[in-house]
Amino acid sequence: MHLLSIEPLHSLLRIVYYVNMAKKKGRFSFHKELIQQLVTLSTSAFGLAAALAWNDTIQQTVKEFIEPRIPNSGILSRFIYAAIVTALGVIVTFELSRLASRWGIRK
Repeated sequence: MHLLSIEPLHSLLRIVYYVNMAKKKGRFSFHKELIQQLVTLSTSAFGLAAALAWNDTIQQTVKEFIEPRIPNSGILSRFIYAAIVTALGVIVTFELSRLASRWGIRK
């Protein structure tokens, strides 16, 4: 068994070949839509992975820095965690919206 398999490369080359053939035959719109959907799907998957990583990081930070300083702060820690996550979500969404509008992207 080889450590580096050429199968993924072969599959990628096959996709590139079919996309190029579709361009030549004028059937590129379906393939373009397919590629756009694959990009959206992979972006969402990486976004979910990043969100889960940040979730754990923020929870651990609240546990290590807030709970020891404020005894019996179970519900307060949850509110602080929720506020941090909400603030990050608003800031990231706002900045991405500004970037998209600057580039002329609409969805």
